[in-house]
Amino acid sequence: MTQTRLDWSPLDEELGAWQRAGITLPLWWRDDDAVTQTPALAQLSTLSKTLEIPVHLAVIPARAEQSLAETLSVNLIPVVHGWSHKSHTCPKEKKSEFAPTRAIKSKQEEAKSALIRLRALFGDRLAPMFVPPWNRISDDMYPVLADLGYQAVSTFKPRTAAEATPGLLQINTHLDPINWRGNRSVVDPGLLIEQTCQNLQARRSGKTDNSEPFGVLTHHLVHDAAIWSFTEALIGRLLAGPAEIWHFSAPTQTSQGAPTNNDQGQI
Repeated sequence: MTQTRLDWSPLDEELGAWQRAGITLPLWWRDDDAVTQTPALAQLSTLSKTLEIPVHLAVIPARAEQSLAETLSVNLIPVVHGWSHKSHTCPKEKKSEFAPTRAIKSKQEEAKSALIRLRALFGDRLAPMFVPPWNRISDDMYPVLADLGYQAVSTFKPRTAAEATPGLLQINTHLDPINWRGNRSVVDPGLLIEQTCQNLQARRSGKTDNSEPFGVLTHHLVHDAAIWSFTEALIGRLLAGPAEIWHFSAPTQTSQGAPTNNDQGQI
């Protein structure tokens, strides 16, 4: 795929509308399934530095290696990616590790073990954000996560509320460039540009919550050259427009006692 042949004009027009309206787009980047240092992870880190935007790296606790913690660059922010990335649903059902059919105690124990394990590996570098594998999690887990000390949860698609439960921020992702059901290369770039425009238009018109950071979701271990190229081009274009970089930090309390997170800035 040659990026110069893509028609970016629809996105350029939408970003222009944002700039004329004087509004900004909070932007964040999440990448899933990290376990150890690999050439692909090194490439992710290099691209993050080039674009000057941090990556929230979802690490699988049960499989994470000590070497990952020892060599992780500062622009990669570790977050919790379930426990072992194992589905507990029937073969005909959509995959989910924290499915509603599982006993709440089992799910609670795994979420607790995950936080303990990654805190031992990363210490204060770990952001207490829970990313369920396959972006699926049962509603009964939200208060459990808050009680365990998690401060945010991240799945996919625009959120319907700022908090999944009191004390637990909902910070989702919104665009995944990988064609999972096809050739596992990049989705048709024209479609991805259209999806991005639709998301931004909904935010600009107030139909969806623009205070939720717009999330780009990647999976470094399965990227080919086309996915890397499109990801770089898209994020670069957003950053050249009205985007403000968002990265996770512990929520603070407002005067009314409600948690808020206003930590935006360059790495």
